Order: sequence, then C-alpha cells, then structure tokens
Amino acid sequence: MKIASTASKTRIPRLAGWALVPALLLILFFQPQAPAASPPTLETAQTPSDTVDVSKIYGKIQFVEHFPDYKVQVVEHFPDLRVQLVEHFPDAPGKWKIVEHFPDYKIQIVEHFPDFKIKYVEHFPGVE
Repeated sequence: MKIASTASKTRIPRLAGWALVPALLLILFFQPQAPAASPPTLETAQTPSDTVDVSKIYGKIQFVEHFPDYKVQVVEHFPDLRVQLVEHFPDAPGKWKIVEHFPDYKIQIVEHFPDFKIKYVEHFPGVE
C-alpha cells in the first residue's frame, strides 16, 4: 500500500505539459524570415543570361553537327556579327580561322532559333 500512495504523490498534473505550448507557438511563428527576393532592376532586365557577347567570338572555329558551343544562322541582312574568314591571325572580333582540331569555339549552322546571326564579309569584320 505504501508504494501506491507514494506514486500518487509524485504524479505530475496533466495541465503542466500544456504550459509549454504557448512558448513553442511563439518560437515557431516568430522566427526571423529570409528577406524576399527583390524585384528585377533595370540592369538585370537589360542583360539576360542567354544573350551572347559576339564581340568575343573570334579565333579558331570548328563547324560541327552536334554539341556546338553556339548555334549560328547565316543571313544577308541585319547580322549580329560580320565574319571574315582568314588564314592567319584571327585576333579580332569577327575574324575566324576554320580548323578541324583544337578549336576555340564549336559552331553549328542552323536555319531556325540561332544564338546569333552572322554575315560573311571580305572587309571590316566585327560587331554590327
């Protein structure tokens, strides 16, 4: 009998566990939140990540059918880059030396959805 009476004296009242609930709710709902993403600014709106800086496309070029660095459409009017094919010193924008091995860039000629458009010229290569 003594054992039963001591057990009832050390018993915790049921409401004592519920006293922690408001404290837990305060911790959960009032955590500092990460700041929301800022709206796009004028600078980010003008420079999308998918545009190509065609002034950097020069050097040794290899034409490929699969896995190109860039897809290019050859046009006669309104090109993004005027290209001059050279044998030596392809060291300026628009000067391309065609190679079979170890290219600087791999180019695929396409009819639709190019990364940029080119026009072959004899003189004055570069950005339009």
